[in-house]
Amino acid sequence: MNLALWIATGLLAAVALTGGVSKTFVPKERLAAVHGGGWTANVGAGFVKSLGVLELLAAAGLVLTAALGIAAFLVPVTAICWTLLMAGAMITHGRRGERGLVLLNLAYLALAAFIAWGRLGPAPFAA
Repeated sequence: MNLALWIATGLLAAVALTGGVSKTFVPKERLAAVHGGGWTANVGAGFVKSLGVLELLAAAGLVLTAALGIAAFLVPVTAICWTLLMAGAMITHGRRGERGLVLLNLAYLALAAFIAWGRLGPAPFAA
């Protein structure tokens, strides 16, 4: 179980890192031109960058806290926060009629829920 949780955590952290870097450092206009980035045309640049920073923090919270043995309780907390973020992403993409992206966000949500469940229940980090 521990190995499966680490693999899921690594995958989700990679997703968060990729999304965070693009939203934080790529201009909003370029994001709007990419498939799935059309929602950025309707929001401010500060909002997009804020989401990017949150995703970067999520990547760090998912992996670094446990790997370094510092506040490992943040892993399930971060995973729970990620499920909320993905619920918002699903609503946003759903309103735009982007069903494929809704399903992708649902997969990320499920991965985060698995991590939260696993780290809060059957395979918590040792204190």
